[in-house]
Amino acid sequence: MNCHTEYLTMKVPERMGFVSIQREVERAVEKSGVRDGLCLVNAMHITASVFINDNESGLHRDYQKWLEELAPFDASPARYHHNRTGEDNADAHHKRQIMGREVVIAISAGKLDLGPWEHVFYGEFDGRRPKRVLIKIIGE
Repeated sequence: MNCHTEYLTMKVPERMGFVSIQREVERAVEKSGVRDGLCLVNAMHITASVFINDNESGLHRDYQKWLEELAPFDASPARYHHNRTGEDNADAHHKRQIMGREVVIAISAGKLDLGPWEHVFYGEFDGRRPKRVLIKIIGE
């Protein structure tokens, strides 16, 4: 069994945004030499996400609007108890919980085994600083 680990550093200039990391994940799989296995992609921060969905800008705008309606940004301590600790990012924790922490993708014949419209994204909900993404590949 082979194991390959890489880290991406993400720095999204906006508070919330989605970034395609598909090519970086594909390159890591190719570099790993794994032909049959699994690829874990994990946002290593509690206000960021990794998810799979359609690579369509209208959908991304819809997600941002929907997430903001579910957990609106409010830096004051009035809405969120978490912000009473001196933080201002309680909404980002909620958004991450909704969008998920990680994805696991099958590797078949040395390639990510994704559906026809599936694409890998990093979701940022409290941006403007560096955060890491783990890519862990295991298989043969």
